[in-house]
Amino acid sequence: MSDTELYVPLAEGDLELVLLTEAHREGLRAACAQDSDVWTVYPTCWIGEHFDLQFDKLLTAAPHRRAYAICRGGEVVGMTAWIDQGQPGWSIEIGNSFIAPSLRGTGFNRRVKQLMIDHAFACGLERVGFKVDMLNERSRAAVAKLGAVEEGVLRHERKTWTGRVRDTVSFSILSGEWKAAQGA
Repeated sequence: MSDTELYVPLAEGDLELVLLTEAHREGLRAACAQDSDVWTVYPTCWIGEHFDLQFDKLLTAAPHRRAYAICRGGEVVGMTAWIDQGQPGWSIEIGNSFIAPSLRGTGFNRRVKQLMIDHAFACGLERVGFKVDMLNERSRAAVAKLGAVEEGVLRHERKTWTGRVRDTVSFSILSGEWKAAQGA
């Protein structure tokens, strides 16, 4: 599997995952600004004076991080990314995810993740991982609902932008587990 197979635009109904470009800057800025409180459980801040630095870093993070703008009906409503994890061509992480608060609890996040996971396994990958801040109970629950297995806690895995030392919960789902859960 090559990166050109994995990092492609993906769509399902009104949901589009579009390769992140400069054209998404202002739409993503507006989406991120809709929830100033959520950024305390993220490693980096995506609002106010922090936004442009983080956006610029994400634009140039390839090949280790390949980002998407999440769009609904043509409007930018968030972001997500493929992040290198494990052996190339075998394992990948989905991360750097944010969805506007108005879409939380609607099933939209599940659609985003299902689209990405389906694509990863269709490309021949065997493992999709997720890393979630121990304090982010909503995201941990969402990943568990996908059928991902909690593998453990990476203690003091990083220092966040607030200076808090973060414990990170590692999850994964394997190709065979996903296919069985989808009835394939």
